[in-house]
Amino acid sequence: MRPLAISETAKQILLLQQEIQRSQESRYDHRLHAVLLVAHGVTCPDVSHMLGDAPRTVEYWVHRFQEKGLDGLMEGEHPGRPSRLTAEQLAGVNRALRRNPAEQAMGVNLWDGKTLSAWIAKEYGVHLGTRQCQRLFRQLNFRLRKPRPVVAGASKTQKQTFKKNSAK
Repeated sequence: MRPLAISETAKQILLLQQEIQRSQESRYDHRLHAVLLVAHGVTCPDVSHMLGDAPRTVEYWVHRFQEKGLDGLMEGEHPGRPSRLTAEQLAGVNRALRRNPAEQAMGVNLWDGKTLSAWIAKEYGVHLGTRQCQRLFRQLNFRLRKPRPVVAGASKTQKQTFKKNSAK
């Protein structure tokens, strides 16, 4: 019997590997297959070459399986980096954002990433980057509000003229 062949092999392999990475269940099944092949006597480097993983990764899966059984092949939690701010400090940041930064002796009228970073460093001695402070805005449901120019007490024609000129 003639062996079957898949057309556009490299493209199909990439497609299959992406599908495996899409869900926890498929990644678990992938690890099961790797360990099963090793149990059948295939070497870790050969398994890694067949499945597209690093040899050390396959060895790691086999060791985890030997130590913990099937539970060792389950995916663990990925908690991420711990927050530099405590829950109390985060609550303090939230309260501060609800007030004008000028009231916090920041010398500006609007909160932005740089201002919040400076305030946190001054208040808590914790240094956060501007981008991390911008993430805090979203986390705390704080919207940056920029003032719109208002022509106070102007007539309708003056307002229309201002609107036409401000677009340029």
